[in-house]
Amino acid sequence: MVQCRNYLSSADCLVCFDAAVSLSLTCLSDGPARVIYEGCFLRYEAEDFYRVATLPGNTWTCSPKQSSIKETLINQVVEGLLRDLEIATPKTNGLFAAATRQVPGAGTDATIYAVAQCAQTVSQSECGNCLSVANRNLENCPPQAGGSSVDAGCFLRYSDTAFFPKNATIDITPFLRASSRTKSSLIAGLVAGVCIFLLILALMFWYRLFRKTAERGFISGVTYYKYKDLKAATKSFSENNKVGEGGFGDVYKGITNDGDVVAVKKLAMTTRKVKEDFESEIRLTSKVNHRNIIRLLGCSGKGPELLLVFEYMRNGSLDKFLYGEKRGTLSWNQRFDIIFGIARGLAYLHDEFHISIIHRDIKSSNILLDDDYQPKIADFGLARLIAEGQSHLTTGFAGTLGYTAPEYAIHGHLSEKVDTYAYGVVVLEIISGQQCTKMMADPAWKLYADGMHIDLVDEALDPGEYSIEIVKKIIQLALMCTQSPVSTRPTMSEVVASLTGYSPIEQIPESMPTWSSY
Repeated sequence: MVQCRNYLSSADCLVCFDAAVSLSLTCLSDGPARVIYEGCFLRYEAEDFYRVATLPGNTWTCSPKQSSIKETLINQVVEGLLRDLEIATPKTNGLFAAATRQVPGAGTDATIYAVAQCAQTVSQSECGNCLSVANRNLENCPPQAGGSSVDAGCFLRYSDTAFFPKNATIDITPFLRASSRTKSSLIAGLVAGVCIFLLILALMFWYRLFRKTAERGFISGVTYYKYKDLKAATKSFSENNKVGEGGFGDVYKGITNDGDVVAVKKLAMTTRKVKEDFESEIRLTSKVNHRNIIRLLGCSGKGPELLLVFEYMRNGSLDKFLYGEKRGTLSWNQRFDIIFGIARGLAYLHDEFHISIIHRDIKSSNILLDDDYQPKIADFGLARLIAEGQSHLTTGFAGTLGYTAPEYAIHGHLSEKVDTYAYGVVVLEIISGQQCTKMMADPAWKLYADGMHIDLVDEALDPGEYSIEIVKKIIQLALMCTQSPVSTRPTMSEVVASLTGYSPIEQIPESMPTWSSY
C-alpha cells in the first residue's frame, strides 16, 4: 500500500514515493516492511493488513524547538485542535482533515496548523481508534513547536508554522456537531420507563455472564479484571501473598474465582507517567508471544490502583537463586538453560518481533523461572520501540546502574546493544553466583587477561557437572557483550547462534567497558 499526505503536490508525492521505494528495496530479503516519511507511507506484507490501523509499532516525535507562543496558550489550543481532528477526520470524505486555529491573546500571527489522515482502506471506527492513540502520543509535546505521530494506518501532526497550503484546509465544524435528535428524543420520552427497565435487566444479565472477565478497553485483545476481584484474589494484597517487589511496584500471588493462580503487579503510584508506563507495558506484552517472555493475562485500570495480571512463576526471580535465600541450588545445566533462554527472548525482541523492542532493564530480578526453571523476561515498564531504519534513540536514563551500558548511562545513547551489555552482566552473575556491579566488572576482565577466568565459577557448583572449556567460552561471550565500543558487542541473535554451536565463538574480547572514556 502506498499513500501520500493529501496536502502534497503530485511532484512532491512522487519524490517521497521514490525515496520510500528505494529504502524498501533494502528490506526485501527480510520480509514485511513499513517505510514512513513525513509526507508518504509505504507498506508491504504477505498478509492482508489493509483494515488494520493501529499496531504496537506506532511512533511519535516532538520538535526539539520550544514554541515562542506562551506555554499555557499553546497547550490549550493544540489539545483542542487535535481532539477536534480526532473526532472529525473519520467522518470526512477521504479520511483527511487539515485545519488551523488562532491562539487567542498571542497576536495575529500566532496560529496552530494541524493535519490528520487515515489510510482509505480502514473503517471509520478504526480510523478513530488510531487517531485516539496518536493524540495520546502527542499529549506531552506542547509547548514544543510541533509534533507528529505515525501508526500503521494513520498520521497526526501539529506545528506552530505552516506546513501545508491554505487551500488544503477544510471546515471541520460540521463534523463536530451532533445530529438532530428531536424525533428520537420524543420517542425516547414516550418509552423511557420501558427502556430503563430493559436496560437494568440487560446490565444484570451482562454482569452475571461476564463477571469473571473484563470489558474490552482501550487496547484490543486485553482482558480487564475488576479491581475488587483481584483484591480478593490476593487477600487484600496481603504481605503473606507478596512474591516480589521493586521500584515500580510490588507483585502478589493471587487465586482467582476460577481457581487460576496468577501474579498481580500493583504499580507503586498513579501519576501520569506511571499510567503511561502502565499502558506501554500492556501494549507491548499483550502482543509479544515467546516461551522466554512473561505472558500478560490482563489488567485493571479503573480502581484506586493500577494492576497488571501475569502468569504465575512458582520459582520466582533468578536473583534469589544466585545470591538470595536459594543461593547455590541451581545446577550447571539449569544455569546454562537460563543463559540460553534469556538470549533467545532478547533475540526475539530485537530481531524477530515485527518491530524492535529494547527492554532497558534486563537484570536478574527481572528474570522469572517457571516450574522447569526455564527463564522468562519480565517487567516491560521501561521498554522502548525503535522504528525501522533507526540505529538508536537518544533519551533520558532509566534502568538499574550496574547493568547499564556506559554510553546509555552517560549520554542517553539507547540501542539494542544496551540490552546486550546487561545480558553479559547477568551471565557473569549466573556463572559466579555473585551480584555484579560496575566495580565488579574489573576483576572479571583482569582474571580473563591472566587466563584465570575459570576462577569466576560459583564454588557451589559441582566441578563434575560442567566442562571447563565450555564455561570459559561462555565467560568469554559474556565479556564480549560488555566490551567497548558498542560496535564490538555481538547482537543477541549472534549470541544465540554461538550458544547453539552454529557460530563458534572465535572473536576474542579486547576492550573492557571504560566509563572514563565516555
